[in-house]
Amino acid sequence: MIRLETISKHNSHRILFFEASAALNKGEKIGLVGPNGAGKTTLFRMITGEELPDEGQVTIEKYVSIGYFNQDVGEMSGRRAVAEVMDGAGPISTVAAELADLEAAMCDPDQADEMDAIVERYGEVQARFEELGGYELEGRAREVLAGLSFSQDMMEMDVGALSGGWKMRVALARILLMRPDVMLLDEPSNHLDLESLIWLEAFLQGYEGALLMTSHDREFLNRVVSKIIEIDGGSLTSYSGDYAFYERQRAVNETQQQAQFERQQAMLAKELKFIERFKARASHASQVQSRVKKLDKIERIEPPKRRHVVSFDFPPAPRSGEDVVVLRTVHKGYGSRTLYQAFDFVIRRKERWCVMGVNGAGKSTLLKLVVGATEPDTGTVTVGGSVRVGYFSQHAMELLEGDATVFESLEGAFPQAGVGVLKALAGCFGFSGDDVEKKCRVLSGGEKARLVMALMLFNPPNFLVLDEPTNHLDLDTKQMLIKALAVYEGTMLFVSHDRHFLATLSNRVLELTPEGIHQYGGGYTEYVARTGHEAPGLRS
Repeated sequence: MIRLETISKHNSHRILFFEASAALNKGEKIGLVGPNGAGKTTLFRMITGEELPDEGQVTIEKYVSIGYFNQDVGEMSGRRAVAEVMDGAGPISTVAAELADLEAAMCDPDQADEMDAIVERYGEVQARFEELGGYELEGRAREVLAGLSFSQDMMEMDVGALSGGWKMRVALARILLMRPDVMLLDEPSNHLDLESLIWLEAFLQGYEGALLMTSHDREFLNRVVSKIIEIDGGSLTSYSGDYAFYERQRAVNETQQQAQFERQQAMLAKELKFIERFKARASHASQVQSRVKKLDKIERIEPPKRRHVVSFDFPPAPRSGEDVVVLRTVHKGYGSRTLYQAFDFVIRRKERWCVMGVNGAGKSTLLKLVVGATEPDTGTVTVGGSVRVGYFSQHAMELLEGDATVFESLEGAFPQAGVGVLKALAGCFGFSGDDVEKKCRVLSGGEKARLVMALMLFNPPNFLVLDEPTNHLDLDTKQMLIKALAVYEGTMLFVSHDRHFLATLSNRVLELTPEGIHQYGGGYTEYVARTGHEAPGLRS
């Protein structure tokens, strides 16, 4: 359906692609992976025609419809959310608009002389609308929005009144309702809660068209795609399997290539040693000449291209008392809505609680109660002795000093640390080279999140409270964070929609449901096994 044929593309002085080739065939579901800045979004834009390759060509079969979702959703306002989604439904929306115009014309006395033609055309358009499933369109639009966690009230809201994250869900819903021949999805899992993510997985698994997508969620990739295309060093490499297979196969390929490279290097060294030893002897002239010609003809094996992944050893957290936080008969509500009533909860040292619950269940409110960012209506929240709290929230990113650079922010927080240590810390969280000189006010949301995380974890507190810490982190940074937190000896309370993060780090689960609050010993994996669902209210 879509072929990329020996494409080359430069971005300023940087080579993104060099004579790279790949294909997306009918029904394939492909994950596009590569480090930040490798060219994933540029590749999408070349397929949609927004950019052209410098050399080579992008070939798309005739009559293939393409739906493209990216993070830049543009301006949306003036329409209900459900109407905005229906407007993106391709040919149906055009036919629906004509049908509405014809209905208005039939009621217009000024067009009485043309009524026969109008009625005849109305019959044709109505038949086409029915053939395209137009009468079911609104029902399907509402079903998609409900899957993405919209309430019925939100569906009726002016889309302009929604936050950026909810507007992105509307933009995603437009593409899903359209059901094009090819979907290009650039980070569709961003801004989704766990329930929406699981619904989207099921939708894409049942989608019969071709899919090319990026995601920073490895579990999401594993469940949806059956092929990986990797962008690295200007080339496109295909792997037939999910993300886990790609990781294993890439490691095997690197090991094999390294072994071949080392064997060839040893052989070349041996031959060069012989040439150097006997080049001045007339008795060995023919042998020397023969070996020189042999070396000239050998195709050199390159060492594997290894991604530069910085690891960092975080200092150990100081020990806290056994009872880290104690909540007693806590009541908390907003207006007429009660979130917690006579709620008792104790967090003990070294416990790692993940908080589960649908939107509005009170997950973030619990975290705010624990860190003192909000007060209970009644009841008490007591922080234990020797507890030092580190709190990650979206609000923390707003507190960065806008005119300070990334390095100045780190240096200001840790004046005793050496330059090399701070640069290693910055690199660990994705700030390498000149990136450390970026001013905080120009950082993206993801970059701000990484900087706040670096500031918090360099001198770690013994109690981490994390509200969606992995939002916007790429796969490599996320894996580094998980590895660092896996050996962290303090206590954790966190909310996350990333199942790999949940499964690796939790050893307790707090589930918030309309029927009540449930506590589970064992982590997220045990929770899924015991309850039969991956998130509250979802049955598997």
